[in-house]
This record gives sequence, structure tokens and C-alpha cells, in this order.
Amino acid sequence: MSGVPYPYEYQYEHVAASQTAQVLGGTGATGDYIHRLLCTVSTAATGNVILLDGTGFSHTIQPALPGAGIGQYNIEINAISRNGPWKITTGAGVEVLAIGIFSA
Repeated sequence: MSGVPYPYEYQYEHVAASQTAQVLGGTGATGDYIHRLLCTVSTAATGNVILLDGTGFSHTIQPALPGAGIGQYNIEINAISRNGPWKITTGAGVEVLAIGIFSA
């Protein structure tokens, strides 16, 4: 053990390519915290990532970028959900590692 205190108890969840509205956490809930998304794009034309705040709002976090955009992207979110659990939708050319505090 390093002796460094851990003020946060972040969790992570993998979201595979071609997923639709995958809930982050076991059940997810209003008030869950999402810290960041690590997106690995293998096919830019289908590398889109959409973040959904429960059933209320959807946000295109990473658009599909035909002809460019292959690589890894670290996207800071730092927000709590207001309308239910966080959900992620991924295109066929991207996978996501979501980091935050999610309901079990």
C-alpha cells in the first residue's frame, strides 16, 4: 500500500462497440457521477459515442469522423446524472472505458 489516501472510489465499466444505451453500473441511478470517458476508436467513420442522462437528454460526446480520428481520446465529463442512470451508446468502430461512481 502506498500510504496515499483515496478520496474517491471510482469504478470503471467497459462498453463494447455497437452497444445501445448500456447502463453504467449494475442498475445505475439519478445522482451517479461520471468522471471521464476513455474512447478507443478503431474505425473513425463509425466512432461515435453518445452519452445519455437517463431518459432525459442525450449528448454526442464523440462524433463519427470519416477519414480521420483513429486513436484514443480522454474526454472529461465531471457531472452527475439528473434523469436516471448514465447510459452509453457506441458506434461499431469505438469502445469506451467509463470511469465514475455508479450505483450497483
